[in-house]
Amino acid sequence: SARGIAIGNTPGVLTESTADLTVALLLAVARKVVESHLDAQNGHWKTWEPLGYLGLDLVGKTVGIVGLGRIGSAVARRLHRGWDMNVIYTSRSPRPDAEKELKVKRVTFDQLLAESDFVIVMTDLNPSTQYLFDRAAFQKMKRTAIFINSARGPLHRQTDLIAALEAEEIFGAGLDVTDPEPPPSGDPIYRAPRLVLTPHIASATITTRHRMAEMAALNILAGLANEPLPFPVNPEIVAGRNWRNLPPAGLVSALAVANLLWHAKALGAPLEGLG
Repeated sequence: SARGIAIGNTPGVLTESTADLTVALLLAVARKVVESHLDAQNGHWKTWEPLGYLGLDLVGKTVGIVGLGRIGSAVARRLHRGWDMNVIYTSRSPRPDAEKELKVKRVTFDQLLAESDFVIVMTDLNPSTQYLFDRAAFQKMKRTAIFINSARGPLHRQTDLIAALEAEEIFGAGLDVTDPEPPPSGDPIYRAPRLVLTPHIASATITTRHRMAEMAALNILAGLANEPLPFPVNPEIVAGRNWRNLPPAGLVSALAVANLLWHAKALGAPLEGLG
């Protein structure tokens, strides 16, 4: 803002797809979906095993959500209404609307760790939340608990999560984010037991990616036209230079627009109003 640069983003577009993926990770870990699928695929399915692939029930359990913003609330709504879960949460400030709608209860972080059958972290990443989930936090959780992170990798200390899984201090974990991301080849995270890992695919639905491309293109086109961005981070700033006066390197922005539009059109995105 100090340099007069307009910044745009794609607010709210990821909420529903991320909430869906979060619940999918929880189900996959709780019911050992990936483990059993791989065994079947590799020819290990010989007969029905009475004690094979025993997982956890979801109905009536307690889920603790760290960070009850838009996405956290969407996750709470799915789990409360779909599986009649008791929802507790931690947040910097109370969420009275969610407390009324979903009967969620605000608790301390330590209380959430101790009481939750499933712990889902949905908070933002900042100096106070970095490595919030370390070995001490995992040791405060139930040994039957599942940890899910589809927000930001550095919210958990990865070596501590692996150690907790190896020591069977928690039942399992599901991650859509890692630290670093992606993990290098041979990273221990790939071999961690009872872990379901997806490569940051929370927004990877056709509808969501369509809308992301459309919103980004609209922002760039508005900036090139010296108009207010429709989805601004700093709305007080309006683009101040016409793209025709930019040096050749500045035309990269125009090429970026063309690329976004091409991909959006290829995916069948509605392009009305894009100029």
